[in-house]
Amino acid sequence: MKELKYVNKYFSKYKWRILIGIVITILSKFLALKVPQIVGQTLNVVEDYQNGTITNLEEVKHQLFINVLIIVAVAILSGFFTFLMRQTIIVTSRLIEFDLKNEIYQQYQRLSVNFYKKNRTGDLMNRISEDVGKVRMYVGPAIMYSMNMIVLFGVGFTQMISIDVTLTMYTLIPFPLLSLSIFILSKVIHKRSTVVQEYLSKLTTFNQEFFSGINVVKSYGIEASITESFDEIADESKEKNIHLQKANALFFPLMILLIGISNILVIYIGGKQYINGEIQIGTIIEFMLYVNILTWPVAVVGWVTSIIQQAEASQARINEFLKQVPEIRNTNNEATELHGNVTFKDVTFTYDDTNITALKNINFSVKSGETLAILGKTGSGKSTIIELISRLYDTREGEILLDENPIKNANLNDVRNQIGFVPQDPFLFSESIEDNIKFGKENATEEEIIAAAKNADVHKNIVNFPKGYKTILGERGVTLSGGQKQRVSIARAIIKQPKILIFDDCLSAVDTETEEKILSNLEQVSKNITTFIISHRVSSAKNADKIIVLDQGKIAQQGTHNQLITQNGYYKDLYEQQLLEKDF
Repeated sequence: MKELKYVNKYFSKYKWRILIGIVITILSKFLALKVPQIVGQTLNVVEDYQNGTITNLEEVKHQLFINVLIIVAVAILSGFFTFLMRQTIIVTSRLIEFDLKNEIYQQYQRLSVNFYKKNRTGDLMNRISEDVGKVRMYVGPAIMYSMNMIVLFGVGFTQMISIDVTLTMYTLIPFPLLSLSIFILSKVIHKRSTVVQEYLSKLTTFNQEFFSGINVVKSYGIEASITESFDEIADESKEKNIHLQKANALFFPLMILLIGISNILVIYIGGKQYINGEIQIGTIIEFMLYVNILTWPVAVVGWVTSIIQQAEASQARINEFLKQVPEIRNTNNEATELHGNVTFKDVTFTYDDTNITALKNINFSVKSGETLAILGKTGSGKSTIIELISRLYDTREGEILLDENPIKNANLNDVRNQIGFVPQDPFLFSESIEDNIKFGKENATEEEIIAAAKNADVHKNIVNFPKGYKTILGERGVTLSGGQKQRVSIARAIIKQPKILIFDDCLSAVDTETEEKILSNLEQVSKNITTFIISHRVSSAKNADKIIVLDQGKIAQQGTHNQLITQNGYYKDLYEQQLLEKDF
């Protein structure tokens, strides 16, 4: 259970709730264990009357009536305490589940982009849902039933020994076998539970990718192939689950067998003692009731053990991510205010997952309020520069300065909060258009939202929707066209009024006329904002203060539009090609 030690801090946090639950558990079981004693005494009274030890029938009836009332009262109180027990311990387990999910989610937010390239979404979702659910069963039902078992055994066996030591010792005979079987089966269950959770992650990942790529699946007509692949994973997962349940299935029959043996021993040994006049019939019945009251705690040992082993396997998977140290960490808790000056000094960057060197000895400087356009062929390193400015990655060679200070020394949250980023593949949430724009500025007014949409040249499209800005978008913004998604994403960035504004080829899905309108609006909006424009179009770059052209991670050309169109190279060739296309 070493992995489950991680949740001990939550036990400490909710210690009073748990302690109250334990006290209530003890009280409820103490009351429940009074019933066999009262029943035994009742039968002994009847036997004494039959044997002539007690001759007053009215006295016997009165005693029986009192005992019945006591049994009913004890049952009601025991039930009430059991209800309170569940309200404390089970509710606490839900609170711990809530805290653990939040902790995992916060860790997911801290982890770097590189982490998400190496791990699949389905697996991430499975660990925060299914695995946390398994752990909750440990901190709730497993603890509650374990307490039940301990109290019942402790009090029950103490009571049984006080009545008859010999009969109690015979009742204990099956328990060494029980301990050994639990020890062996728990190891098997732990191993198989880990495999089951891994296959559940595979299923979740497969489904997530299928639903995300449903357009591609239908366009290529590969539903049958996808179904076949799903069936293969599902069949493997089914076999692993069956394999686990075969081990789980051994517990309850074994428990019932051992309880049955205990009952037989009580009847046989107790019967002999009764015949010999050593005990009364009420004692045998009392022992039978004790044994049967202890049946569920004994039987639940297997179930609790299975829960703990599955929780151990799940917590191990959770800990694997919780122990991950973010590659990008905030080293400065003091506020950082950006002015917008950005400098790259001898920056070389290699992606460790692919070992591709995307940038090689890059040097440039952009002053506050200036616009830098970056052009180049696919894979030349354009987006990498943007990712480094946003500090989605850290470079190991060279230095990036913000306002003449190393970017690593700036407050990470403040840096990102002061950057407006429009990605190449815009992501919109399944919220209203208004809410998607307000992600850039949470407290934005209606006028600010409309102004941002107008500057992004998407306002006229939005107002034509039946619900206008209140239109709810489908997953990833599928309700909108590619160009509309890009423009809503632009509105979201500019409403933020950032110090640095980044456009990563975000006008590729709009026509040239719309592009010119947006660029003209942005020129006014970004007057005092440092702007980076990544593009494959000269039209997007020509008005920039500076232009750099990347080729295989190196700066091949740099200058203004008027300078570059006079130099032989990529920029001039691209300009002439696009000028020719425009004429046609």
